[in-house]
Amino acid sequence: MIWNRLGVLTDEVSADFEKAVKWAAEQGLRHVEVRVVNGVNVAELGNAQLIDIRKLVEDHGLYVSAIASPLFKCALDPQRLVESGDTFGQKEQSVEEHFKKLHRVIEIAKLLGTSRIRIFSFWRELDPQKHRNEVIHHLKRAGDIAEREGVMLLLENEPSCNGGFAEEVASLVSGIDSPAVRGLWDPGNEAYGAKEAFPRGYQFMKKSLAHVHLKDAYIRHDGTPKCVPLGSGNVSITAQIKALEADGYTGLYTIETHFVPDSGSQLTGTRMTLDALRALLEEV
Repeated sequence: MIWNRLGVLTDEVSADFEKAVKWAAEQGLRHVEVRVVNGVNVAELGNAQLIDIRKLVEDHGLYVSAIASPLFKCALDPQRLVESGDTFGQKEQSVEEHFKKLHRVIEIAKLLGTSRIRIFSFWRELDPQKHRNEVIHHLKRAGDIAEREGVMLLLENEPSCNGGFAEEVASLVSGIDSPAVRGLWDPGNEAYGAKEAFPRGYQFMKKSLAHVHLKDAYIRHDGTPKCVPLGSGNVSITAQIKALEADGYTGLYTIETHFVPDSGSQLTGTRMTLDALRALLEEV
């Protein structure tokens, strides 16, 4: 059903990039997304390292599907109170510094043989709607750069950002109105933010998306979120994938579980997630 389009974020498997790539190949996955390599964010890697990375991936029969960059995880205005989240080793920088980084990440994507770059919508304001036009202005500028360079920017729903949820991301993508900016749909992030991923969130995202991340989550009794293997949380994974396929989605799926079992490892958590996905899709 989706097996020839399924991959994994390598640092969800192991901090050791080679170990993660080898595991992905052994599991029959087709591609890897790159975010952190041996403890270094992909945006900070040199050209020689990137050439070695691509060779390693391709030597294992895989390809790099996307750059999971930290682009535009920053404050629109550092003087305003905003939320923040995980930057995977990147320090806080200004909007203009992120635009400089955009050019470098585009170079990185080309060196790794992909045209897909994950982006965000700036740290979440107290009133995101009030700053919607400001977000659109900057991301439209990014889209113009991406279009000239022949790459696609994938705007992910991330609760700590202004495009935190499906409805907001779909609205931003519509406002940006660029063929080089599409949505990255992560139903697990929707559930992590206490929203219904399917069918509600998907109804907003389905016309805007060009890439899918797979994770699951639920809200504990104390109100805090927890990531879990697919099928164990509040995301109707089987129904979601069936709907994507029925609606003509032909893009990629990437496992990004964020689940590490007690006294276990990232590899164990990702393996449990992949095993759960296989069991769920046997029923489809």
